[in-house]
Amino acid sequence: MDYPSSMILRMLQTENPANDEKLLRSHSIWLCVNCEMCLSRCPIEIDIPSMMDYLRQRSVSEKKVNRKAKNVFAFHKSFLNSIKLTGRLYEIGLIADYKRQSLNLLQDVSLAPKMLRRGKLPLLPESIRRISQIRKIFKRTSKQ
Repeated sequence: MDYPSSMILRMLQTENPANDEKLLRSHSIWLCVNCEMCLSRCPIEIDIPSMMDYLRQRSVSEKKVNRKAKNVFAFHKSFLNSIKLTGRLYEIGLIADYKRQSLNLLQDVSLAPKMLRRGKLPLLPESIRRISQIRKIFKRTSKQ
């Protein structure tokens, strides 16, 4: 990480536009996996995962995504595309979209046959009943 979460909080507290710019272009905001370990350990219960989500979203909307985060950003978009399509994660669709965006076409290709044999990669996506509601959420949030 170029900035640990404690420094990110301090940079946000300064309300300095130069610090905001550094954060939006940082690699750190893309490395947080939202495990919520920091939230569970924080004595004043600062919701750092939500803050990172906000910074990532703002980074995307302002087109300031760090170049080093290219693959993380590609996975982020692929994951959301999968949810938008079916309302739940469709692994093969996620993998195909990620490979297309990241151009890491041969990465982990040897795992696919084993996962297919074990039934870990369903060939057809499974959709939720009211997918239209999920799409409304995506439509509403993309306007904001």
